[in-house]
Amino acid sequence: MAVILITGATDGLGRGLAAAAAAEGATVLVHGRSRERINATLAELPGEGHRGYRADFSSLGEVRRLGDDLRQGEQRLDVLVNNAGIGTDVPGGGERQESRDGHELRFAVNYLAGYLLTRELLALLERSAPARIVNVSSAGQMPIDFDDVMLERGYSGTRAYCQSKLAQILFTFDLAERLPDGVTATALHPATYMPTKIVKSPLSSLEEGVEATMRLVADPALQHVSGVYFDGLSERRADPQAYDPEARARLEAASRELADVR
Repeated sequence: MAVILITGATDGLGRGLAAAAAAEGATVLVHGRSRERINATLAELPGEGHRGYRADFSSLGEVRRLGDDLRQGEQRLDVLVNNAGIGTDVPGGGERQESRDGHELRFAVNYLAGYLLTRELLALLERSAPARIVNVSSAGQMPIDFDDVMLERGYSGTRAYCQSKLAQILFTFDLAERLPDGVTATALHPATYMPTKIVKSPLSSLEEGVEATMRLVADPALQHVSGVYFDGLSERRADPQAYDPEARARLEAASRELADVR
């Protein structure tokens, strides 16, 4: 029985994905910020043995603690789905906001937290191989300005969101080249404007996004597919910066420094 960790599993795509994975017989590890919402999600899942883990992704310290908790609490991890994130607008309006660590908020929550958690769990994933890392990104992508990664100039929520989502894809491609045989990394845009709390005017159904993401999680035909970006069910080209080895190396160096990874 596969063990699947889904971050941001108490709402929207994550919650739908948790239900779909549990229905397929997986053991689901539900991550969320609120213990109450984690417990509510667990109560809805079919089957037994699902477990909850709490962490606020605006704090890298909490992400690190989550990694510790998972390594101590789990014997194996077959799939990591980095899904937690915030959209182009958050409570407080369009002003630039910072994480607890002083990083631009969307870059911190949408990218850095998943980057750090993946690093924290790599050894567990490798021991559990075959294993998969699935990064839920977006078709909304803007190149990273490495001279102003924290967007202290010319800030907009849309730019911050799109930069953070492209960062996920650069990380996916770079990681795929470093992973040992048996562990894969893919990224996807699950569907366009699904009905979640970060979307004001939905265009796609939640079911479309769940189907596309579950395919990367569980489809045997994709067991050896790695370093690929999907738009829904189809392989697509990401922003050109994702294919620039120098840009990926610069992002890795910046990420290690920002997340204090040694």
